[in-house]
Amino acid sequence: MKTKFELKPLAAGAIALLCGAAGSTLAQAQEAAAVTAAPPAVVVTGSRIPRASLEGVSAVTVLTGEDITKQGYKNVFDALSNLTQNSGFTQGGDYGNTFTPSANTISLRGLGPNHTLVLLNGRRMADFPIAYEGTVNFTNLANIPSSVVDRIEILSGGASAVYGSDAIAGVVNIILKKQAEGLDVNLKVGGTSRGGGGDQRLQLTGGKSFDKLNTLFSAEFLERDPLWSREREFMSAKVGVAPTSLLGRKNVSTGQLIDPGDACSNLSDLFGGSTVKYAGKSGSYCGSGKVAPTYWTTQTKNSSQNLFGSANYELSPTTTLFAEALLGLNRSTNNTRGPSWTSASTADSYFWNQNSKTYEAWNRYISPEEIGGVDRYNRSWDDQASSLSFGAKGQIPGTSWQYEAAYTASLYKSESHTPRARSNIDSFFLGPKLGVDADGVAIYAPDPARLTRRLTPAEFDSITDNANSRDKSWTNSVSLSTNGEAFNLPAGPVKLATVAELGKQGFSNEPDARINQGYFNTVTPSDVTAGTRKRFALGVEANVPLLNKLDGTLAARYDRYSFAGRSDGRLAYNAGLEWRPVTQLLLRGNHSTSFRAPDMNYIFKARGTGYYASSTDYYRCAKAGQPVETCEFANVSPGADYVQSGSKNLRPEKGRSSGLGAVWSPSTNFDVTLDYWNIKIDDLVTNLSADKLLRDESDCRMANDLTSPTCADTIARIVRNPLTALNKPGEIKQILVSPINAASTSVSGIDISGKYVLRTQGYGVWITKAAYSKTLNKKSRQFSGDEVIDDLEDLSNADWRDKLNASLTWNQGDWSNTLFLQRYGRVPNAGGTAFLAPSTLVNASVVYRLNQRVTVSVAVNNLFNRVKPDTSGGWPYYTVGNYSPTGRQGWVELNYHFGS
Repeated sequence: MKTKFELKPLAAGAIALLCGAAGSTLAQAQEAAAVTAAPPAVVVTGSRIPRASLEGVSAVTVLTGEDITKQGYKNVFDALSNLTQNSGFTQGGDYGNTFTPSANTISLRGLGPNHTLVLLNGRRMADFPIAYEGTVNFTNLANIPSSVVDRIEILSGGASAVYGSDAIAGVVNIILKKQAEGLDVNLKVGGTSRGGGGDQRLQLTGGKSFDKLNTLFSAEFLERDPLWSREREFMSAKVGVAPTSLLGRKNVSTGQLIDPGDACSNLSDLFGGSTVKYAGKSGSYCGSGKVAPTYWTTQTKNSSQNLFGSANYELSPTTTLFAEALLGLNRSTNNTRGPSWTSASTADSYFWNQNSKTYEAWNRYISPEEIGGVDRYNRSWDDQASSLSFGAKGQIPGTSWQYEAAYTASLYKSESHTPRARSNIDSFFLGPKLGVDADGVAIYAPDPARLTRRLTPAEFDSITDNANSRDKSWTNSVSLSTNGEAFNLPAGPVKLATVAELGKQGFSNEPDARINQGYFNTVTPSDVTAGTRKRFALGVEANVPLLNKLDGTLAARYDRYSFAGRSDGRLAYNAGLEWRPVTQLLLRGNHSTSFRAPDMNYIFKARGTGYYASSTDYYRCAKAGQPVETCEFANVSPGADYVQSGSKNLRPEKGRSSGLGAVWSPSTNFDVTLDYWNIKIDDLVTNLSADKLLRDESDCRMANDLTSPTCADTIARIVRNPLTALNKPGEIKQILVSPINAASTSVSGIDISGKYVLRTQGYGVWITKAAYSKTLNKKSRQFSGDEVIDDLEDLSNADWRDKLNASLTWNQGDWSNTLFLQRYGRVPNAGGTAFLAPSTLVNASVVYRLNQRVTVSVAVNNLFNRVKPDTSGGWPYYTVGNYSPTGRQGWVELNYHFGS
């Protein structure tokens, strides 16, 4: 939930109430104390100049640690992902099949996770070592202990003039607590009313002051159960479509299936007794509608331990030494497909059967009953994230200027373990290879009984092993920043801030060496990808009082990056005005330029290959006249192969951001904000998604447009088998993806937020807050010469068009009760054929303070147990990524404080 506030004397009491009060008596005492005290100067995200107000030239949204608990958020990521400004669709741990199932990220303004800069206490962290969607670098939000979060500040809009590259869509600055006394033990246990997906959390947070030394620590331990598709009735089986083939033989020359005889009845107990003999237009095979649900987790299993510690030592009245350390250990497990085999899959997927004297293709899908349980085919990731910062801060001797000198190092390591078929799998099912024919097709004399006999776990282990990859990313930097008053103008002092930074970052992706040694059932090489780059930056900011009630801000920063034998520098600037015609009203406007150096993965990516878990051939569906939801070529698993490579010739992206806004605070009990924003990016670096490429290819081919820039590029990227091929004629052979500098994209919209506090004598304090964000325009052009695309009307764009958050909190005595409403605007359905109607979810929480040491709370998310159905794209019958199949979730939380 977003809370905008200003630390001026008239409002400080309301802020103390909103952020810290569980009881009205305590809140009123805090208010009285705050009104008499001068507002402290704080550094607000988007500027390095301390100020007394969080309301400035740019809109900054603030989430407090209290918000995370009361709004029903599970963690830092959950709170950020529900921001109204977070309109972009992202794939995370609960997406299902994704490149990064152990990580979570956000996409401010729908511009992608790599365009939002995430900071921890104002400092950069190492990227997650595996690229999002296999393409872009991003920061993982899953390893921040929520127990030590003081507040999170979110600046939406360009901020390269202050922070450098990456800050085109905005900045998220996670600010941790600096001090604590005693020890807090927090235990949280929860589950779902529909079953599955339970979780537990233990947090230990404490600190102590020793004269001039202040210390703080936090330990967080989390366990989360997986949620399997079979645990939700509406997607526990595929319906209305042909069942997935578990066992099949095809005569490649005729295209007809060979009847399996009694094999299906002999295997009828597989996949929970769902195996049947199915007669299709090409013949009969053994199939089941429960294959995909059996092997699919909609929520990953997760076990994590996060540790944080900090210390501040007052070396002298003008100098403080500081150190901070963060360590996160995370193990994630998921499942998106079961083990399947297709004959000669490393060649043409068919062979010469010496016994039948025909070219045949065989396939087999192996069931959980044969391998010792569905968990045997889980994928897992072991991640370790660490960060260390230390330095000195204080007052420059002989001046009133403040300084901070710091060194920061951050490291992220990930090891993945993925089950893969070994190279002996063909001989296991077909017997020894007898050679090749004149066309190079493999010759076998297989026993059909080998295909129809069930496997034992030991046999499965003999043809399967884990491919283990090691991925790493790191960054380190030194920085020196200063701020103070430079000189006086008639309207007041001119405040300046300067910054100098020097840093280096790198990454490496090391696949299992056995992939290139013939150990696994693949001939596609998998290469090591690695790279480093250096950067330095100089920046300056100024706050200039132009008139009594009119202030101007100016900022400029120069960044230079060196990588891949080249060097590229960019200057970004920011200018803004703040005008208070009356004390209660602030009018603001700003304009800035931004830039983004190309992602390191885009630059250094070696030739990468693989296959998608599932693919939809929209062109073949359209040619056959079949709707996507019932098309035989839709959601085929495993999906199409891809080839991906990087480019060292990419240009930096260039951005421009503008904003106009107003903040009206007529009293401490009421305020409202309205902001208009506009962001434009030129030379956008992007890889089109495979699904979008396939959709565009279908549109182009069906319209017989083979020559327009986008269509020509798209059709060249979808490599198909010739229509004259003996096996799989016209089917997708490969999808070629590589990064390019797209022509342009632009997005604009409005943010509205408000707060009202009603204080009563006998009925406590009532607090109402609301925030709304709406994207007004979003347009893009892939190549110069292409038509401009209206992304808001594009049914392949899964971003939210608008979002609304609203809450009502009632504090009385030792009770604090919150009702939180989230309304999600329209998004395209899974089939990309129409828009889904908006949907609203309601969360509720109750916090009760038993005494000064013990607090108990109960939270229920999705109070009315709503799951939004969507059958347009076929199984799993909901819009994956936009909506959750979890249903109602509940938690009980206990917090006990030891010490004073």
